[in-house]
Amino acid sequence: MSIFNLIVKNRKGCVVVVNKWDLFIKDSNTMKEYAEALRSRLAPFNDVPIIFTSVLKMQRIQDVLNAATEVYSNYSRKIPTARLNEALLPIIEETPPPAWKGKYVKVKYITQLPTSFPAFAFFCNLPQYIKEPYKRFLENQLRKNFNLTGCPVQIYCRQK
Repeated sequence: MSIFNLIVKNRKGCVVVVNKWDLFIKDSNTMKEYAEALRSRLAPFNDVPIIFTSVLKMQRIQDVLNAATEVYSNYSRKIPTARLNEALLPIIEETPPPAWKGKYVKVKYITQLPTSFPAFAFFCNLPQYIKEPYKRFLENQLRKNFNLTGCPVQIYCRQK
C-alpha cells in the first residue's frame, strides 16, 4: 500500500502487472477471482488496470504496453470546458451537494486546470461546504464519463 500512497502523493498513473501467471494453478474463473481480490485489497484505487502476464511464455506482454499507453493518454487528456459542463452539470443538478445550515451549494461550471495530471476546478457559490464524500462522488462521475482509468484525479472547489 505504501507504493500506492506514493503514486497518489506524486500524482502518477498506474498499471498493476501480475507476473508469473503461468505458475498459478488455474480454472476458468481464477483470473477474475484474483483480480477481484486484488481490487478489494487496493480499496480506494479500484479503477487501476490489472494485467496478468507471463514473461517466460510471452503471454499478454503487449497488453501491458497497451494498458500503459492508455493510462498515459488518459493522464494527459485535456477535456474541453463545454464537454465537462454538458456531461456533469445535469448529474450535479440531480444529486446536488448537501445543504449546510440551510444554505444550498450551487455549482456554476467546471473546467480542467492546466496541469500535467487531470485536475478540475468546480466553481460554486459556497465551496467551503463541499465535503470529501461529495468530492469522491464528483471524481467517480468524472472517471465514469471521461475514462480516466489508472490516473489520479484532483478536484478543487473554488468561489465563483
